[in-house]
Amino acid sequence: MSKLFGTDGIRGIANSDTLTAEMALNIGRAIAHVSKQHNNRHKIVIGKDTRISGYMIESALTAGICSMGVDVLLVGPMPTPGIAFITQSMRADAGIVISASHNPYQDNGIKIFSRDGYKLSDEMEREIEELVATGKINNIRPTADNVGKAFRINDAIGRYIVFCKNTFATDMTLEGMKIVLDCANGATYKVAPLIFSELGAEVITIHNNPDGKNINDNCGSQFTSDLSKKVIESGADIGLAFDGDGDRLIAVDENGKEISGDQIIYLCAKALHKEKELNNNLVIVTPMSNFGLRAAFDEANISHLDADVGDRNVLKMMKEEGAVLGGEQSGHVIFLNHHTTGDGIISALQLVLIIKKSHRPLSKLATEMKIYPQQLVNIDVKSKPDILTIAGLQEAQNDAEAKLENNGRVFIRYSGTQNLCRVMVEGPAEELTKELASRLVNIIQKEIGI
Repeated sequence: MSKLFGTDGIRGIANSDTLTAEMALNIGRAIAHVSKQHNNRHKIVIGKDTRISGYMIESALTAGICSMGVDVLLVGPMPTPGIAFITQSMRADAGIVISASHNPYQDNGIKIFSRDGYKLSDEMEREIEELVATGKINNIRPTADNVGKAFRINDAIGRYIVFCKNTFATDMTLEGMKIVLDCANGATYKVAPLIFSELGAEVITIHNNPDGKNINDNCGSQFTSDLSKKVIESGADIGLAFDGDGDRLIAVDENGKEISGDQIIYLCAKALHKEKELNNNLVIVTPMSNFGLRAAFDEANISHLDADVGDRNVLKMMKEEGAVLGGEQSGHVIFLNHHTTGDGIISALQLVLIIKKSHRPLSKLATEMKIYPQQLVNIDVKSKPDILTIAGLQEAQNDAEAKLENNGRVFIRYSGTQNLCRVMVEGPAEELTKELASRLVNIIQKEIGI
């Protein structure tokens, strides 16, 4: 049986492979059928980011879901965490997000939330895969008045704005702050400027004019150069960059220097620790987190555990260990005291609240965590064999770790959503990390690179 779901839903090149209109229709039918088996309510929320292919996939999913006797609630472009909230708020059976997150516009994807606002379980994903792969879903067809209808929820954005604002201290505002927002020409382009301006900030927005093809195009959380320039040029207090579907945040301080997801996690952890709101004094991170974050946590007497890479795995461990904060270096941060999934806007609100309460600029706050030199290289690969079987790689990794002498790390993994192999080397000196990373990258490129 072919596998539809990766580490973050279904993803691929739109109108090819697993993301044709025909496949989306069958996926919609399977989602509707599985949801009906598990719940009593029969309605599914569909939202999307700003990709041009979103129209096609939205229409196909809607047709498939309605054909199974389930109603569809359409909310249009909205951040992924907004769909999770609306699904839970509307008491829907499930929520579907049409997005490929930080990927380029030609890609798209389908993410699914259960009625409680959490990502769909592995068991339900397997049910959907089996129904589609075996063709069993083709024989289940309600008729007459048993088919579903589609409705547009016009106030969904307003509901989500109120939800986000309620995570900010009610006795404080953002008056006196100048904030630059980079919306990545994606799903936050409407809601983010409204939220921060309604809280009193002077807001400057860049990359908030989506045309269906410019999402994540040299902008957003992966490309902060434009944001840094705008912060310096405008004399802003902070710059905030979201990714295409709005579940990640990367910040820029008042001097234009990028602040990583690890630094954001540390500052938020320390603030929660001070307020005695850091459950079990624990933060969940991943092996991709900087060595300096671990050192800073140790110095602050904050416990931390590593989950496998991917927000799904971080969330799973957070629930198992009773943690309220967890996240990844990429800027995907989860506050379980506020939401069921990572939310770039909520992360941004918590960060600016720390700045307001401390009366210190972000540049000063960020120095509390030392970042170890890190080389992170993404290699395009033609296949994904077991890492251990790549000729010469294990020996080179062992040699690199010996040279780091427990004062750094080597981490090699495949991307769960793209044909990439990621090589990360951290160490006490930049020259050494570059040298060690280069050797590992060369081996991978020679053996499986494109």
